[in-house]
Amino acid sequence: MAKVNPGEFIRQVRAETAKVVWPSGRETMMTAVMVLIMTTILALFFFGVDTVFSRIVKLLLSFVG
Repeated sequence: MAKVNPGEFIRQVRAETAKVVWPSGRETMMTAVMVLIMTTILALFFFGVDTVFSRIVKLLLSFVG
């Protein structure tokens, strides 16, 4: 691996950072809203699945005891 002095490293980092396309504030907000919506939908889905399985287990255990 080639060794690079600190000054050259800083120049390379600045050059690479300049190539980055940063999202706009609107894009960031839309992405955050979509993440909140999707996590809410998934939370409700898994809550429903958990509730169904819980009732099934309680039903099966009622036959034992």
